[in-house]
Amino acid sequence: MKNTAILLAATALPLVCLGASVSRAAENEVQIAGADIAGKVTSPAGAEAGVWVIAETKDLPTRYIKIVVTDDNGRYLLPNLPKAKYQIWVRGYGLVDSKPQDVEPGRRIDLLATPAPDAKAAAQYYPAAYWYALLKPPAESEFPGTGASGNGIAPIMLTRQYWLQNMKEQCINCHQFGDKATRELAVSGNSVEAWGDRLKMARADGDPTINNSGKDFSQTMQNNIARFGRTRGLKMYADWTDRIAAGELPNAIPPRPQGIERNVVLTIQDWGAGHYIHDQTSTDLRDPHVNAGGPFYGSAYSQGTVEVLDPKTMKVRSIPIPGIDPASPHDEGAAVNYDLMDGKRRTWLPADYTEGPEPAWCTDGSVPSSKYYPLTIHKKAAGLPVYDLATDKVEALPLCAGGNHGAFTFDKDSTLYLSGDTEVLPWINTRVWDETHDLKKATGWCPLVLDTSGDGKIDPDRSHWIKPPDLYGGLNGGSGEHAFSSDVRAAEKPVLARGKDTQISHYLYGITVAKDETVWAAAYSPYVPSGIVHLIPGNNPPETCKTEYFEPPKLPDGKYAAVGIRGVGVDSDGVAWAAFSSGQVGAFDRRKCKILNGPTATGQHCPEGWHFYDLPSPKVGDTEATSDFVYTEYPDYFNVFGLGENTHFFPAVNSDSILALPKGASKFLVFRVPYPMGFYTRSMDFRIDDANEGWKGRSLRTTYSSVPVWHQEGGEGENSKIVTFQLRPNPLAD
Repeated sequence: MKNTAILLAATALPLVCLGASVSRAAENEVQIAGADIAGKVTSPAGAEAGVWVIAETKDLPTRYIKIVVTDDNGRYLLPNLPKAKYQIWVRGYGLVDSKPQDVEPGRRIDLLATPAPDAKAAAQYYPAAYWYALLKPPAESEFPGTGASGNGIAPIMLTRQYWLQNMKEQCINCHQFGDKATRELAVSGNSVEAWGDRLKMARADGDPTINNSGKDFSQTMQNNIARFGRTRGLKMYADWTDRIAAGELPNAIPPRPQGIERNVVLTIQDWGAGHYIHDQTSTDLRDPHVNAGGPFYGSAYSQGTVEVLDPKTMKVRSIPIPGIDPASPHDEGAAVNYDLMDGKRRTWLPADYTEGPEPAWCTDGSVPSSKYYPLTIHKKAAGLPVYDLATDKVEALPLCAGGNHGAFTFDKDSTLYLSGDTEVLPWINTRVWDETHDLKKATGWCPLVLDTSGDGKIDPDRSHWIKPPDLYGGLNGGSGEHAFSSDVRAAEKPVLARGKDTQISHYLYGITVAKDETVWAAAYSPYVPSGIVHLIPGNNPPETCKTEYFEPPKLPDGKYAAVGIRGVGVDSDGVAWAAFSSGQVGAFDRRKCKILNGPTATGQHCPEGWHFYDLPSPKVGDTEATSDFVYTEYPDYFNVFGLGENTHFFPAVNSDSILALPKGASKFLVFRVPYPMGFYTRSMDFRIDDANEGWKGRSLRTTYSSVPVWHQEGGEGENSKIVTFQLRPNPLAD
């Protein structure tokens, strides 16, 4: 019956497909300039509102796509197209793609939409989240797991919330789940075995002959499925693909863009030469005027390169990242996880290196931070490549810790704080670095210590601190991918002793700096519950550093309000906005907290500070988990995009979209990228190229950053893509 309802909705329009025609009705005409294409989209049922019109060309130095949405009367206007020959067609929910038409800018052409012949055809265009929602996790009553000799669920799965979070963090943190590449099996027969074989062949990037430049994604996925209890996990996914193969379809239909969502203009360009781009930067997040009209930069995680796209010439190039050892001009193993630009148009690229020397001052006590807290337990060499536009070169700076995400302070020091460790939160004072070029003077770190004594400061004698449990099984400082298996031990809170401060250990991921110069970071692991670390550096760090830690509240039924924090942003009011991969956004207002230090201030002491928003995608099966996954949060401080200052933006990786929550709003706006399907992004920035050009001079920019590039629509041979979002005052503005 459910599929019948979807069929009726998907086939409400007569099932015909016609070609394009030239409009002659004056009332339907849209005013166009020489660089525009405009017209009206209709079907035999009338005007088609809220559908996408897509123009694509490969005549330019890099593939170029522009997408707009039709207005209430089905009219569209594709503005500011570079001179080229384009193919243009219609895509929309309830439709299948219309036949592409050849057209050049300056033309008016009306298009006839093609209604989907049935519900199955319509559903092929739905975002991955709508298919992912069909998964059926084990029932709540089956937890905790009893292992291979019991119910097959691993004992580390204490509750279904642990299982659901493993589904999200281990299976969507690299690519969409529910896209065509995952919901269909290429072989017939025993689907449990087929899923096992699929994991053995896991690879990234775009070349089927390599496995992510030597990085073993297959082993990673084998480890991930084992966390469920291997056979039980495989059976869940096999059941899902079996039901889809038998004809089961999503229970919900994604809505077409409504209202202001129809005002968006998307410009999409290829870059990255088939490689996985983790993030992009085009301006300073603190000043959207920086690098106006300049190139875009992307971090090619698996290649050890900076990818560059010049929007003026539309030419793409790669810049190799050198090793920490000066003798290595290109280190392909330099896993660049993030990139961000400063006010001098330099791009900073926090990275984990596979090899390289660790500076002596990390442990020898010759700098204030190593005297206060020497870093004696470490993972692998951290480094900070810096690309300088002025010299067109990358310099790799060896660091004692870091290698993940970063954020600058707003003061004259322009201090860059870095995540990527479990013991400390490190920094580099870029003013001191510029003045001295002495990393010993420019860098430092704060250990993560809570004021559980309640005296307003941290005891300078670290032997008096209550130490954290070994959350990582000897991998203190190790990658977050190891953390889930230790969640059971992570639940063992340190025994508090009156009058003592408490050191905590969490793998820090997304990070931001508030305008009061305090630092907020996502305490990414353990995934359940995870939380926010708030570092107050004080006026003489590291001695004056204090840490606060806040978890989502635990509910009466024993579950947490949200789990799996990935990123955090802070608005101008000081409210921290946390992105949870469980499918919620949490707003945390520290000003509401009744307790900030003392023996109870260990995570669950400020439930009154939290407010949560569920993502708009459907829930997974009968669970509380949303089928989408928000990666992090970015505040539009300066109203660059046009939805108001302090609008919050979230990359929603499993639904082909970014979500926007204007200040004071309770409902998300959804801005989808409908083509190519598989838009999966992690970061964004906001740039003003020309303040006098209105909406045309302003943009939000992001990139496709799925690890297996070939998961995109188009499959093998696809490239990563950079996406520019612009918001015009109405769907027909030029």
